[in-house]
Amino acid sequence: MHISEGVLSGPVLASGAVLAMAGTAIGLKKIDYDRIVHVAILASAFFVASLIHVNIGPASAHLILNGIMGLLLGFAAVPAILTALLLQSVFFQYGGLTTLGVNVVVMAAPAVLVHYLFLPLLGKSSPLNFTAGFLAGLFSILFSSLLLGLALWFTDENFFETSLVIITAHIPVMIIEGIVTGFCVTFLLKVYPEIIPVRKK
Repeated sequence: MHISEGVLSGPVLASGAVLAMAGTAIGLKKIDYDRIVHVAILASAFFVASLIHVNIGPASAHLILNGIMGLLLGFAAVPAILTALLLQSVFFQYGGLTTLGVNVVVMAAPAVLVHYLFLPLLGKSSPLNFTAGFLAGLFSILFSSLLLGLALWFTDENFFETSLVIITAHIPVMIIEGIVTGFCVTFLLKVYPEIIPVRKK
């Protein structure tokens, strides 16, 4: 899911950078510094999960965990993902510095969205907890794939077929992420429910 250097056009790179900076600013303002350890742990999990990847054209497929990050962190997932992606780019040359903004948007925007879509479903029953986690994991990868495809398409319409290949290749990842996120959410609600900011009525 990392877009490599030299692939995207200048306007797409600039738009990604602006959106990433705006999201990071909001995320930093919304971070609960009593829960900063949770942010660091999830950023580390994201960093490690992304190290195991399979190249697909100009991008790569791997576990992302942005669904669980979104559920637990909301907007705070944006600076967490930015930090992890920056370290991956510097130390392992995954993605790149010029594409950092776009890569952050591709992975962080779905995380924030699933926070608001699926967090209200948690804490009601075990089956619903798993279902909400599954949908959060699946939807986050689906939306990330679509955003990645759009970034390529806005760069050059000839990337349309490549975008379709990338989205199709991520279907197994969507399912796996959904299952992993569903089990993680169910487990955390049983052993450490305080980590999940379930909204009260």
